[in-house]
Amino acid sequence: MKKVFIDGKDGTTGLKIYNRFENRDDIELLVIDPEKRKDPKERSRLINESDITFLCLPDAASIEAVSLVENDKTKILDTSTAHRTLEGWAYGFPELSKRHRELIETSNRIAVPGCYASGFNSIVYPLIKNGFIESNYDVVCFALSGYTGAGKKGIAQYEDENRDKELDSPRLYALSQHHKHLKEMKAISGLDKEPIFAPTICDYPQGMVVSVALYTDKMVKKYSPSDICSMFKEHYGKSEIVKVRDLGYTENMIASNTFADRDDMEIEINGNEDRVIITSRFDNLGKGASGAAIQCMNIAIGTDEKTGLNIGE
Repeated sequence: MKKVFIDGKDGTTGLKIYNRFENRDDIELLVIDPEKRKDPKERSRLINESDITFLCLPDAASIEAVSLVENDKTKILDTSTAHRTLEGWAYGFPELSKRHRELIETSNRIAVPGCYASGFNSIVYPLIKNGFIESNYDVVCFALSGYTGAGKKGIAQYEDENRDKELDSPRLYALSQHHKHLKEMKAISGLDKEPIFAPTICDYPQGMVVSVALYTDKMVKKYSPSDICSMFKEHYGKSEIVKVRDLGYTENMIASNTFADRDDMEIEINGNEDRVIITSRFDNLGKGASGAAIQCMNIAIGTDEKTGLNIGE
């Protein structure tokens, strides 16, 4: 039985991870006294007693928590942005490549991907890795997310019965082209520069759609939608968690809330011979956060990666 500690259990991601252990008999949860949740000595004791520690903390607190590790056995799974592009940290998206999976299996330091970055990298990494676009391609990305991605403060604003009417409408943000996931999106995908990124927060709780649009004549060669779909299917193989749909899978509109409470992801290729839209759909709190963290833990401890996950058809 593995001992697990969640540092930051009361946050949105921490609570989601905590609740997933309710019916698992292979995990012993180490729970901190609420009055000592910010006590470095008590946190250090529990971190070093654990086999796995999840960090569900702001960046600075996550960095501090890592410094409290005093042994070479405790595996750290960090859900913050602090370590996602640092050398020595495995990037927690095992479907991207065999190497990504191997590092998750063997590393004691695993960085859980950001939600937007998960969708973006699920699209752009295969395009660059398989030679369909150059690393200097001018990528533009649009994304829609449920409001739970805004954290506890944002959730409280959206769920306040006296909220501002502006929250009834989708809201485009990161207008200055500064977003905490951009560094990760560039580094992991293999791009030479950060993409133009237009995220929108919407008035529904969970679910995310991330889309990248391409001119086919700007690719390495003029690929058809069928060519692109075939490449994605080969890249992700028979994965039960990242599933590439057939061309024409969605006839009309792709909704962004239909993967709520699921831990898988689906990729679609739509468009025509000249312009293609590649879309990744998933739950921002599932494959975009706690689901990805649990999947990484399962891989790291050598159990079925789908244990404790909700995987759809």
